[in-house]
Amino acid sequence: MARFIHPTAIVAPSAVIAEGASIGPYCIIGEQVKIGAGCELAVGCVLADGVELADRVKLEPYVVVHARTCLGTGCFVGSHSTLGKPPRVALTSTVKTQPDLPPLQIGSNCTIGCSAVLYAGTVLADGVFIGDRAVVRERCILAEKVVVGSGSTVENDTRIGSYTKIQTGSYITAYMEIEDRVFIAPMVTTTNDNYMGRTEKRFKYIKGATIRRGARIGGGAILLPGVEVAEETFVAAGALVTKNTEARKVVKGFPAKEIRDVPEEELIFTDNNNTGNEQKQ
Repeated sequence: MARFIHPTAIVAPSAVIAEGASIGPYCIIGEQVKIGAGCELAVGCVLADGVELADRVKLEPYVVVHARTCLGTGCFVGSHSTLGKPPRVALTSTVKTQPDLPPLQIGSNCTIGCSAVLYAGTVLADGVFIGDRAVVRERCILAEKVVVGSGSTVENDTRIGSYTKIQTGSYITAYMEIEDRVFIAPMVTTTNDNYMGRTEKRFKYIKGATIRRGARIGGGAILLPGVEVAEETFVAAGALVTKNTEARKVVKGFPAKEIRDVPEEELIFTDNNNTGNEQKQ
């Protein structure tokens, strides 16, 4: 199948476009861009210098891909999304930017919804799903088959383990560690600064929560800075977690208190099954 480049598209001379690729109206393709076989770029897409699209990547209208971003085979990106964005901060911000961030790396068969924003320095493994209007900041690592729901935010320097699901509207603060097969229900809030922006001392102690494998966080729950939610903990909806939990316990309340064990049939990690049972989640 021959490649197609719409007459209104602007393609740099050094760009390499494979056979079978389709470049739609008013697209802009920068220098040293590589576009694989079977890729489809809809109207108004912009690929900055050095972007690489593997085979069969589909970009809906008005997607912007920043310099040197790489997308794996079979990825789909919804309209008006921005990939590989360099971070900028407010003039009054105490956060330091990193000018030499590596490019955004997106694995194979990932789905990015409409109007999502993914920053430079982040890595998505194969099969990750990012919902509409979701934001994933810089220096994050998302393992295979992670789901980030619509309108959710994952702040910088956060690691998320494989098969973890973050539902609609949740806020994952910076400097968190979330292990494999965690379930986070809608509208969960996590925090990382007990000083809420006051005193220099806070920089020494800024730390998001750690959520161990198989834990479940109910809708509207709040996790305070630095708490550790133990393996297979069940945090009830609306709970305020102010201290570390114990493994395989149900906690609820404001503040959260332990009330009972998690039923055996709900556990996905056992002594004989250290990888988890996908069917239970």
